[in-house]
Amino acid sequence: MNSSTIVDRIWNYCHVLRDDGVSYGDYLEQLTYLLFLKMDYENVTELGKPSAIPAPYRWDTLRRLEGAALDDHYRETLRALGQGSGLIPVIFRKAQSKIQDPAKLRRLIDLIDGETWLGMDMDVKGTIYEGLLEKNAQDTKSGAGQYFTPRPLIQAIVEVMRPRPGETICDPAAGTGGFLLAAYDFIQRQYAPLDRDQMDFLRHKALHGWEIVDGTARLCVMNLYLHGIGANGGKSPIRVADSLAAHPGEYFDMVLTNPPFGKKSSVTFVTESGETRREAQTIVRDDFWVSTSNKQLNFVQHVFNILQTQGRAAVVVPDNVLFESGAGEVVRRRLLAQADFHTLLRLPTGIFYAQGVKANVLFFDRKPAREKPWTEKLWIYDLRTNKHFTLKQNPLTRTDLDDFIRCYNPENRFDRREGGEEGRWRAFPYEELLARDKVNLDIFWLRDESLEESANLPAPDVLAEQISTDLQAALEEIKDILAHLNSPFEPEA
Repeated sequence: MNSSTIVDRIWNYCHVLRDDGVSYGDYLEQLTYLLFLKMDYENVTELGKPSAIPAPYRWDTLRRLEGAALDDHYRETLRALGQGSGLIPVIFRKAQSKIQDPAKLRRLIDLIDGETWLGMDMDVKGTIYEGLLEKNAQDTKSGAGQYFTPRPLIQAIVEVMRPRPGETICDPAAGTGGFLLAAYDFIQRQYAPLDRDQMDFLRHKALHGWEIVDGTARLCVMNLYLHGIGANGGKSPIRVADSLAAHPGEYFDMVLTNPPFGKKSSVTFVTESGETRREAQTIVRDDFWVSTSNKQLNFVQHVFNILQTQGRAAVVVPDNVLFESGAGEVVRRRLLAQADFHTLLRLPTGIFYAQGVKANVLFFDRKPAREKPWTEKLWIYDLRTNKHFTLKQNPLTRTDLDDFIRCYNPENRFDRREGGEEGRWRAFPYEELLARDKVNLDIFWLRDESLEESANLPAPDVLAEQISTDLQAALEEIKDILAHLNSPFEPEA
């Protein structure tokens, strides 16, 4: 069977379990546990490798049980494998069985047992799991979509960033691992064939990620594992922790990330000498430029600080990062001065599972300290104006980003020309950016066709007079209401 057939076959069983109250996300978690145990079993029986699972909890122990004995043993297996550190505890950390009917658990085990997962190459296994992750993301009620960045967008970002063999690549908000996997696939494809040392570095040392949510971290680790990443030595490439809490003490050649949307953080970040309003907890980051509780601004500062000098970053951020005053202005000024902030991609709406998101991608390189600002021009590609996408009827595809990639010119980004399709590509000099009010980078120049109705509006002076008249009338009505409220109460006759 091809990968899409297997995805449909495994996923269709979820509808049976949903009658028992098992959500898409819970179902995918149970699949993750069982898939890992089955593949470990195949490593032993098919390849003769030693098992990574203690003998009492291996796949064959589940295969021979039924009913309550199976249910009890499965729960004990999840509890035991979640202890300690390393790759296996990351997958099984805080794991619980969500399948109440042992007969349905037995059916799911048989379903997975019916496939030989090691008989598929890495691409097929990865494609199957990615398909399951996307189906889970489509369940908007679960909120899983916030951890799933559109794969066409990820592919385009990685294509212009061009990671290379021997580079370390980090995602401090890894989600389900899309950026790390795309970078892995790009290096494998672009630089094939890799020698043994290069391949070993790519699989076991190149990729690093942080994910604060246990359930998402386990999906991410499994996603990487099914691509052959991080499977030796039992070390997980993903750390289950809040990446913003502290500098990791290591630096990376490239950072690719889409931090979670939402303005406020659960804590307040302050610089060593700064003072700010305390929330539940205060974390001191003396490497940050400014104190703020805005989560996205903190991620931008964090990304800059974990880059190697000359390191490259691509960060997906909401619009407020471009125009928010106060801390936002400080971050934009510092980024323009201390990094080569060379490219901004304005993304269309309708491409994220979190509805109504207006987002952008910031591309910048960290540079060594100097007095002269590093950014000379900010090149902006507007993929938003007059673009209309939906998740089902008109989803974003990789070809929709072809013109952006051509304009970016990843072969030599220092040789660029304004233009692009419909004039979507323009450059703005550093001096012009600094002259804008609060260094507002929410810049657009294309005529929005949805606003064409404005051409039929009255002349500005006539329109202003109409507005003034309406406001005066509204004020008079408010005065009448207030007078009535302040008048003494008189009972009816």
